[in-house]
Amino acid sequence: MADQKLKSARAIAVEVLNRCDPKKNYAGPILDRLLHKTDQRQRATDLVFGTLRNRMAIDAVIAKFSGRPVERIQAGLLNIIRIATYELIYRPSTGQYAIVNEAVLNTKTAGGDKQAGFVNAVLRQITRHISNRSSNLKLKTQNLKFDDAERTLPQNSATGCQFDTSFLPDRETHPAEYLSTVFSLPVWLVSGWLVEFGEESTQQICFASNRRPSIYLRLNPLKTTIEALAEKLIDAGVDLEINSDDSVIRIISPQAISQLPGFAQGEFTVQDITAAKPVRMLINSKLKTQNSKLLDLCAAPGTKTTQLAEATGDAAIIVATDIDSRRLEMVKENIARLGIKSVRVVPYVGAVREPPLNAEEQKFDCVLLDVPCSNTGVLAKRIEVRYRIGPEAIGKLARMQGELLRTAAGLVKTGGKICYSTCSIQKEENREIVEKFLEENKNFTLESEQLTLPSAEGMDHDGGYAAILAKCQTEI
Repeated sequence: MADQKLKSARAIAVEVLNRCDPKKNYAGPILDRLLHKTDQRQRATDLVFGTLRNRMAIDAVIAKFSGRPVERIQAGLLNIIRIATYELIYRPSTGQYAIVNEAVLNTKTAGGDKQAGFVNAVLRQITRHISNRSSNLKLKTQNLKFDDAERTLPQNSATGCQFDTSFLPDRETHPAEYLSTVFSLPVWLVSGWLVEFGEESTQQICFASNRRPSIYLRLNPLKTTIEALAEKLIDAGVDLEINSDDSVIRIISPQAISQLPGFAQGEFTVQDITAAKPVRMLINSKLKTQNSKLLDLCAAPGTKTTQLAEATGDAAIIVATDIDSRRLEMVKENIARLGIKSVRVVPYVGAVREPPLNAEEQKFDCVLLDVPCSNTGVLAKRIEVRYRIGPEAIGKLARMQGELLRTAAGLVKTGGKICYSTCSIQKEENREIVEKFLEENKNFTLESEQLTLPSAEGMDHDGGYAAILAKCQTEI
């Protein structure tokens, strides 16, 4: 069979976005199926996810300078325009002519001259109104507000794309609407953050939610050392940064993780710094490691399960389960690759219902409970969440989280611990769940808790929450 002609990154990105409705499906699997058609894989990936992350801001630009609501633009044309607008605003190193020219050519291929003329006209209007594609963001003295905020879209905390016309909500009078539009996040979510965290922290959360997240490799100490792994990666030409305090390596240049040296040998696992905190807190809580009996109740895909096994020297007795039986296969794959022996994967019913709950000897020294959540701390990675989550969904999740915590309470020994964690920064899923549980269960105490807000600065990281709950000998 003759080789197919390779497509450009922009053509692939258009094809992905035409097939993806972020309210219903995910761009990642669609992109994975199409990447073999281009030799510009990293660029295609950036165009897809960058456009999705910033779609609300992009649409505001298109509507303002085309004079037409985006709902009245044919979907296929709209995605071509969105991708080009993304590059014009957020990729200032790419020449304007090349961006507009290929968008027009792609339109001609897909449609015809009339449609290409429309796309050309819209993009020309946008470029005419861009006054500086890489403007330094000048901060006002208070509240981290930018000069010319209503006509500048930040690219990061230092630079932005400046237009000659104001088109964004007024920052002073409508801060939630402004941040929502600029960072393409639901206004109800931003409003809640402003109340909970204040304007400065909310702005930092917004930047972090739209960053291109770093990739961190968590060392497997059962197999290697951080120095040896780093040397192996450097020898293979991988740019990296070592964070010895957290035993992680930050990958600087984009890489196919499964192709990195040490992956097949189980020398590392991909895990964000914040995601690693719950198990670290648990170990630091003086958890007995030798021959202790531990349960990971929401184990799939196994990232925290394997971290727990590594942290206990593969010497504990760890039971891993998940209500999603299909995803439990991922746990098995991960423990096999990492060479872990202390984990036993069991069906959810077998782990939760079969042991007699009044038999103390069959209960666990610790239950790790990383519950399903809204993912508001990991919006940079789970981009489609911003199009799906709503207050009602968080309410349903909170009820399920409370039920799971009550289940965990029945499975932990007296004197044992529950490690409750989420990748959410919503109080309804974190502190409020824990407070309600402690009010209903006087034989538990809060030993420690930590809320981490996402950050785009330095060693950038996601957001999340973790709490260690101790089951007392008697009620307090």
